[in-house]
Amino acid sequence: YFYGTFPEDFTWGVSSSAYQVEGGWDADGKGPSIWDNFTHIPGNIKNDDTGDIACDSYNKVEADIYLLRALGVKNYRFSLSWSRIFPSGRNSSINSHGVDYYNRLIDGLVANNITPIVTLYHWDLPQALQDIGGWESNVLIDLFDSFADFCFQTFGDRVKFWITFNEPQVIAWVGYGIGTFPPNVNDPGSAPYRVAHILLKAHARVYHTYDDKYRASQGGVIALCPNIDWVEPKTPSDPRDIEAADRYLQFLVGWFTHPIFKNGDYPEVMKWKVGNRSELQNLPSSRLPVFTAEEQFTESEKQRIKGTYDYLGLNHYTTVLTYKINYPAAVQSYDSDRGVASVTDRSWLNSGSFWLRVTPFGFRKLLRWIKEEYNNPPIYVTENGVSERGALDFNDTWRMHYYRSYINEALKAVTLDGVDLRGYTAWTLMDNFEWAVGFDERFGFYHVNFTDPNLPRHPKASARYYAQIINCNGFPDP
Repeated sequence: YFYGTFPEDFTWGVSSSAYQVEGGWDADGKGPSIWDNFTHIPGNIKNDDTGDIACDSYNKVEADIYLLRALGVKNYRFSLSWSRIFPSGRNSSINSHGVDYYNRLIDGLVANNITPIVTLYHWDLPQALQDIGGWESNVLIDLFDSFADFCFQTFGDRVKFWITFNEPQVIAWVGYGIGTFPPNVNDPGSAPYRVAHILLKAHARVYHTYDDKYRASQGGVIALCPNIDWVEPKTPSDPRDIEAADRYLQFLVGWFTHPIFKNGDYPEVMKWKVGNRSELQNLPSSRLPVFTAEEQFTESEKQRIKGTYDYLGLNHYTTVLTYKINYPAAVQSYDSDRGVASVTDRSWLNSGSFWLRVTPFGFRKLLRWIKEEYNNPPIYVTENGVSERGALDFNDTWRMHYYRSYINEALKAVTLDGVDLRGYTAWTLMDNFEWAVGFDERFGFYHVNFTDPNLPRHPKASARYYAQIINCNGFPDP
């Protein structure tokens, strides 16, 4: 345990996303999103839960701001619902009620000295755009740029902190590879790579739009926000497991960060593995698309993508152990390309989510890895938290333990390892719609009673504890 405090300008916050908290799914002219339609099909979500009402944040702006003030956070990360602003996904259909809602929220935050951190895309694509091919279509690069441009123009006088995509690996793999999230596409061998290729180009386009048109007058920052587990070799003495651990990270996060933070292109190991397996499958070319390198008179795609960041946004929850696994050559899948299996250690504490084990040691190691791998970029943790399920206990000591130990590891990374960590944003403000598991798993500092139509919010012990860490700016020596 390490006593000390974070730098004076360190920022503390809490995070949420539009579909998980807003509700009002068809209120005041909002168009349907892929999540609205997906949750309305029985059997897709645990208990057939939906985000139709969720936490009703659409009607509870003042209540939410009150909760944020009570926590004492300096920033609030939330996402914009594209189909609430453009019901058809296009700027020919601007919904003034949606714009008013976000203006009310942003104005309320600014009035209370809370910095808005705004995610442009947190998975809820307008259904109208899915109908023309979704993220498998290049048309979305222009349409996303047009949406982002409108948001910069409309909210950028008050919003100085932007995120293009939340967890692009989840969009590509869980949405288009295994299809457990909408748009429910099951094409593990090719679609995730095509989608990721388009997401990277769309991110770069929006970054340059901000750079060219708004940065000088608005002075904000913009980046993308991957999810990164820490990973270690299952047998630390086995070179194949060590290699598998690195490969796991390159396929999980390097897929998106290597082009942006390094050289405008995918990691070598990805190009080699996918290319090699594609060749064994007698395909005419690699299933991993190629960025153009030289184009006469115009900037190449690689040049356009490289350096499109002002910081690295980081969602981190847990750690896994990896080992090498060989799939039959004929299997076409991102998973088989990666050639890695992962397990957890039975001694690690459980949480309310099967995938989340409490592994604070991994947090510091990951921060240090990012520093080494990407030349010490400014990092903002944009999500970190732990879930519960089953009977409610307001005295959530395990969550307090999680935050205490993870934030302490972050403090070590800053103080002892020289990591350029500038802010920490916990997940999440209040219990909300937790995607495929509905309302079964709860990550919130505030409990929301979903059986009461008024959806009252009540603080758990962890809310007071987090407020105390923020107030002390870390863990001053008593």
